[in-house]
Amino acid sequence: MLVRVLYHDHCFDGAASAAFFSRFIKAVVHPDATFRYTGMAHTASQTFDPALFDGDENAIVDFKYASDPHLTWWFDHHQSAFLNASDQEHFQRDTSGRKLYDASYKSCTAFIHDVARDRFGFHAPDLDDLVHWSLIIDGAQYPDAKTAVELGAPAMKLTLVIEAAKGSGIVQKIIGWMQHRQLSDIIAEPEIQALYEPLYRRHVESIDLIKSRAQQDDGVVFFDLAGYEIEGYNKFVPYYLFPSSTYTVSVSPSSFRTKISVGSNPWNSGGAEA
Repeated sequence: MLVRVLYHDHCFDGAASAAFFSRFIKAVVHPDATFRYTGMAHTASQTFDPALFDGDENAIVDFKYASDPHLTWWFDHHQSAFLNASDQEHFQRDTSGRKLYDASYKSCTAFIHDVARDRFGFHAPDLDDLVHWSLIIDGAQYPDAKTAVELGAPAMKLTLVIEAAKGSGIVQKIIGWMQHRQLSDIIAEPEIQALYEPLYRRHVESIDLIKSRAQQDDGVVFFDLAGYEIEGYNKFVPYYLFPSSTYTVSVSPSSFRTKISVGSNPWNSGGAEA
């Protein structure tokens, strides 16, 4: 029994969703299942190649709906879950009870957890920490900027690796580990540490760079990173450096564009990054 799982790639919740779903399916539905994973990325003209659905069962977790007849399981929680009205209508006509959507959830992992528990009686208390951190990370439910920036928790360290991974190979290895291992054990793997350490150094350097470039005026933090070799940064850094700030306006480069970001301090104003 081959179960193909399409998941949101380079995303902690995407990986955690694939891991929790796989554990659930093997325990409750297909004990003989073999899993193969395909990482998915959002694009402007999203389509699903029929060749993606090559399993005996095919699932999408934490990603957009597909009306392909070979899709047998779907879980998502994003407002943008449907590519078009036709897909949404196709979903609404489904009577399998295995294609599920709830935008009220802060993470897809938590959604799968609750459905598996309430409808199928599946319990996996050893994965409670995975579910807990999926809610914090995907829902940006950090208690403070320090938690979001200093990366003290194993889940935060692992997120850095997952988001920066080249290709999907290491993410899929992490998905396999997440099914039966604690996050602290996964981040301690030599292979993961070898990836994490240079990423963490770059993270610290980005904090220092923003600190040197930023200024606060009347509750607004401004900084311009154009001309510096930095590909993204932790969006909570400005509020970590300037905890009394209300808003952030920044300019940052990438390989294909210059990004202007406007955000508000979630601990001061209840706002979100744009």
